[in-house]
Amino acid sequence: MTDDQLLDQIQKQGLLPAPTVARLRRDILVNNESAEAIIQRERLIPDVKIAELKSALTNVPYQKIDAAAIDAKLLGFIPEETVRTYGVAPISLADNLFIVGMLHPDNTKAQDAVKFIARQNHVNLGVYLISYGDWEAVIRRYSPYRSEIAKAVQSLNVKEGSSNQLAIDLAAVKGNEDAPVIKIVADTLKEAVFSRASDVHIEPEEKSLRIRFRIDGDLRQVASLPAELAQPIISRVKVISSLKIDETRIPQDGRFRSRLLDKDVDFRVSTFPTPMGEKVAIRVLDPTTGLKNFDSLQFRYKNLEAVKAGLEKPFGMILLTGPTGSGKTTTLYSFLQELNKESVNIVSLEDPVEYFVSGVNQSQVRPEIGYDFASGLREILRQDPDVIMVGEIRDNETAGLAVQAALTGHIVLSTLHTNNAAGVVPRLIDMKVEPFLLPVAMNLMISQRLIGVLCPNCKAQEEASAPMQEIIARALAGLPEEVTASYAKPYKIWRAPGCTVCKGKGIQGRAAIFEVLRMTPQLEEIIVSGSTIQKIGQEAKRQGMITLRQDGIIKVLEGLLPLEEVLRETEE
Repeated sequence: MTDDQLLDQIQKQGLLPAPTVARLRRDILVNNESAEAIIQRERLIPDVKIAELKSALTNVPYQKIDAAAIDAKLLGFIPEETVRTYGVAPISLADNLFIVGMLHPDNTKAQDAVKFIARQNHVNLGVYLISYGDWEAVIRRYSPYRSEIAKAVQSLNVKEGSSNQLAIDLAAVKGNEDAPVIKIVADTLKEAVFSRASDVHIEPEEKSLRIRFRIDGDLRQVASLPAELAQPIISRVKVISSLKIDETRIPQDGRFRSRLLDKDVDFRVSTFPTPMGEKVAIRVLDPTTGLKNFDSLQFRYKNLEAVKAGLEKPFGMILLTGPTGSGKTTTLYSFLQELNKESVNIVSLEDPVEYFVSGVNQSQVRPEIGYDFASGLREILRQDPDVIMVGEIRDNETAGLAVQAALTGHIVLSTLHTNNAAGVVPRLIDMKVEPFLLPVAMNLMISQRLIGVLCPNCKAQEEASAPMQEIIARALAGLPEEVTASYAKPYKIWRAPGCTVCKGKGIQGRAAIFEVLRMTPQLEEIIVSGSTIQKIGQEAKRQGMITLRQDGIIKVLEGLLPLEEVLRETEE
């Protein structure tokens, strides 16, 4: 079954709207990825649903498999390269019958590959269709991070509990790509990409070297290595990041790119001196997870209408607000991609450039040489821009210049630190922007937070408790009937107890909740007459703005987010 045939069936059965299917067809050509890979990554449709659809069309029975339960000896029957190339996976071997799972059982080359393996081992062959998620989990079994790291450490003959002030001789590993230290660093980065980690922390301690990943917003330890390896591993990271190895007294910043798991991934490196040695933080900039298209942001109802209308306007500011780590930059990039057309000149100022977007002229500010957001913004205006993206409005001068750019016929996208959308106007006025300029310059003020997404593999529906019923009812009370009519009482919520897919967390990935405040004549009157948070909040209610909590509750009732986390991250 080809990607086109699969997408045709998905559209025919109403699993995705026509615009999303059209966008997927375009992404398949641009990114050279399969439809299933994109759908799985963006969680557009549960992979089980896709597998069941393919099973019905190919007449091959679908089998759900537990990758963790597959015998390690069985993995040796099919080489990892074959598993990756042909989308196959070993399932079981009993009574001379070898059961194999296949992503594409109608692919003749994949059929020939598994038949050859069966003949080679003198066994009969049975075939099931498997889901993309299960296939990915099997691939993970072929590259077990902890065991590989343990082998590399063992080959170095270092002892546990020794001080990290000692170091092994790096001369022995220079130029040898199979050296243990090089392998440890490479396997760590590969594991980070596979685990969808946003950051890797390499932290020297008195008696060990701790490695932690930030996954879905939480830090978790993935390895503890002998302290002797701290200096060689950190030196290796500095070498590939083009940093000074002999400079350990001051922080350094670097960057490098590597091809891992069949995709180009950028890594941003920052070193920080501590009494135990240098700590390294590595930001993993995986374009397949960090670059999202507009549809995958999941704006709902009036929020969606307001953002679409704002992006279609010929000029004006769209400001994103929220705490550090709330996904503002990801949303900005998705807006850029939505506006990115051949007829539009987009120029950005970033600190630093996180993802490279084809067709966008991106520039990184360098304050140490006087090239900051303010000076860069002045230069951008000489580049004949249609759309200007400023990574962050940090000072009064940048705020004033951004407003002037919006007033002179440009679309300006940027971020600001406030608690909610209503706080944008007071914050800009506090940054010495004249109040009478804001109504003309501003289009949208968007606030957002990131919430963990319930694991689609183990989540189950249940009726909310009485106190939760009241909280949900209060949140939905201010929404229009067209929204509330979709959610009948008693309200049902979803919980995920944890499984092997989500590693017992019940959470897999994160999604944003939003509130979108529009500039209106009524809001203009409030600003000119002397704005307060309370007055702006009243205007937001008059607009029918969906608040952060309301957007979160809607996504709770849709089975996307856990209720407890939404309540913790939002105010009533």
